[in-house]
Amino acid sequence: MNRSDLIERGAKIELARRHFFDFCHLRMPDFYKADRKYLVDLCNDLEEFLSSDDQVLVVNEPPRHGKSLTATNFVEWILGRNNSYRIMTGSYNETLSTVFSKSVRNTIQEVKADENILVYNDMFPDTHIKYGDAAMNMWSLEGNPVNNYLATSPSGTATGFGADLIIIDDVIKSAQEANNANRLDDIYKWYVDTMLSRLEKGGKVLIIMTRWASGDLAGRVLEEMPKAGYKVKHINMKALQDDGTMLCDDVLSYKEYKQKISVMSAEIAAANYQQEPIDLKGALYQRFNTYEKIPQQFSGIYAYCDTADEGSDYLVSIVYGIYQNEPYLIDVVMTQEPMEATEVLVSQSYYRNKVNQARIESNNGGRGFARQIQSRLQKEYRTNRTVINWFHNSQNKDARILSNSSWIEEHMHYPQDWKERFPVFFNAIKKYQRAGKNKHDDASDALTGVAESVIMQQSTNNAPSHEEQSSYLDSLGF
Repeated sequence: MNRSDLIERGAKIELARRHFFDFCHLRMPDFYKADRKYLVDLCNDLEEFLSSDDQVLVVNEPPRHGKSLTATNFVEWILGRNNSYRIMTGSYNETLSTVFSKSVRNTIQEVKADENILVYNDMFPDTHIKYGDAAMNMWSLEGNPVNNYLATSPSGTATGFGADLIIIDDVIKSAQEANNANRLDDIYKWYVDTMLSRLEKGGKVLIIMTRWASGDLAGRVLEEMPKAGYKVKHINMKALQDDGTMLCDDVLSYKEYKQKISVMSAEIAAANYQQEPIDLKGALYQRFNTYEKIPQQFSGIYAYCDTADEGSDYLVSIVYGIYQNEPYLIDVVMTQEPMEATEVLVSQSYYRNKVNQARIESNNGGRGFARQIQSRLQKEYRTNRTVINWFHNSQNKDARILSNSSWIEEHMHYPQDWKERFPVFFNAIKKYQRAGKNKHDDASDALTGVAESVIMQQSTNNAPSHEEQSSYLDSLGF
């Protein structure tokens, strides 16, 4: 190698030490090309993240665009620049976390066999795996008294390890998991209770993944962590851009994209390639009629209440007015508070909204709850305006919800600001899945009760008695 070549190589090595994209380009020039703008931008954003005041960075990227590869390279580059840096990575299971760990470790341990081929130690000659550090998922670098790296998973351990940087790389395995609200909850709890507890003061979190559901780790972090005071940045990459161009034709052309999604379900294709959560595509309720101003002349104001069957269930009470035979949602009480608290909240809602008639499910203590509501209205508010009926409903909940969903989409009206006014109810309705395991169905059950009540009232053309309610529901097979 002549002098000019040595000078050129030395310049490239120096750039690789300073800048993350240059490191990736020098290591893997066939993939990290300068004209692949999304990769240049991603690498620059990751480099900037380390020195910024952002605490969490969420990166959503389509499959096969280099998510895991870039995350692996990022760990290698950081450890080369700072041998005392401590990094913890989390993947779907122990197998994937081990693959990630081995890739980083093998790169650092690369042996130079050809003077003309660059290896990791050409760029970072002072970075070496500590001799005798044999554990594949936890190891340290020479000169560092504590472990530099730990790879784990939701089923693994993080005990005794403190991290300057936590990287979460694709922790959802499949659409089946994405449709399982309990599994998504478990992943978020693992992230909050286990991973975050290992973060050192001033540490940062990088979450890099394909988007699945609105309640997946990326979605929960974007929604919950800013509320807790964390500064969160989001990078969202769609395979097919809004202007009709591809994110990178060289990696995935439009023809290849159309071929791939043609054999997928629309929900999975939208989630994986366009970062549109699968549950929003598979949601039961797709259309919502909203109103800006509440009608001034309701023919009546009604309420439907579904009391909580179990400790983890929600009580849901919906107050609605009827205008031109259509229900207009006015107020919602949706809470997991105990019965003594919900009695107060529901009574206040009925009194405040001047409810004419309320139907309360009598399942599992609902009858006693209904009596308490009536008593409170009469004794505390000195009103007998609200007629309260209770009833027992033993019909299949899922079937009722599904069979009434089209009517609800067509006829139910919501306040334009219902997301802000009733956020828990809004999220429960918007995310309820047509197919899949819903963690809670209380909101949809109560909304279905409103639909059944309106349909029943229209059929009888007057306020039904308890006997008429039972007779009508029986005639429908409920």
